[in-house]
Amino acid sequence: MNLIDKKVMHKSFGNGSIVDQDDEFVTIDFDEVTKKFVFPDAFGKFLKLKDDSAQATLKQAITKIEAKQEQLEKEREEEQAQRILEQQRMNELKKLLKNHRLHDKSQLVFWLEDTEEEQAFTDWQVFAGEIRSGKNEGKPNKPVRLHQNSLVLLTKRDDKEEEKERKIVGLYMVEETFIGRLAEDGIIPAHSELRLKLSDEEAEDMLFWNYYINEKYPHRMTWNTGKYRYFDNIWAAQILKDIIALKKDPNELQLAEEFFLHFCKMNQLEPNEIPEPNGALKYNQ
Repeated sequence: MNLIDKKVMHKSFGNGSIVDQDDEFVTIDFDEVTKKFVFPDAFGKFLKLKDDSAQATLKQAITKIEAKQEQLEKEREEEQAQRILEQQRMNELKKLLKNHRLHDKSQLVFWLEDTEEEQAFTDWQVFAGEIRSGKNEGKPNKPVRLHQNSLVLLTKRDDKEEEKERKIVGLYMVEETFIGRLAEDGIIPAHSELRLKLSDEEAEDMLFWNYYINEKYPHRMTWNTGKYRYFDNIWAAQILKDIIALKKDPNELQLAEEFFLHFCKMNQLEPNEIPEPNGALKYNQ
């Protein structure tokens, strides 16, 4: 609102005329002195336009300005609160990272249903399911062993297939700052880059039970309950190594090699000393 030349009344200085105006101040020429006032704060406290119509319009404009300022202040407070929460989360992450001990079975294999496969590769995340009994029944499972060194192995088998025919269809490192024990929603998101999807032809050569073995019952190849299992770090390295041998596309091959080296580094494994797979299928040959 343009206030230049508008006549005003001040409680102490009397009548005056506005001679200058910007977003923060108005300058008023009184009979004996020129004064600068904060805009719009001074109006309603010390100043009033002599024109009633102009005063009403100004009041509406001030109401809008104050509402905008309140909204901006609210947004600043929310941003500050979010920064504090994020800092608290980062402090907790640093503490967990500092105290983390590498578990030799900190990889996760996930059973993909046919209805889940497309979504898993679109969103690059899986849901660990819900707790089925006890006081926490219905709450999301927390994949507590998963850390920055963990990958998620995506597997499936058709209803008509035997369990021993379960195939590996893809895998990904967990998201860069993911810690399983903090995953309240049970969602396990993927790393921004280290993620691989296998073609149908490649999956035919990547049978899960070539790598996985129940050490107590090595002749058994069963998976009756649960959406996921933990498995050995070394088995995951074997899988990655074999995927490298399968890849023909140069870009996919490079990604698989980078994935393998990163995984070995994160799990303190020597890339050149990964043993040959000895899963249940090989054990029972």
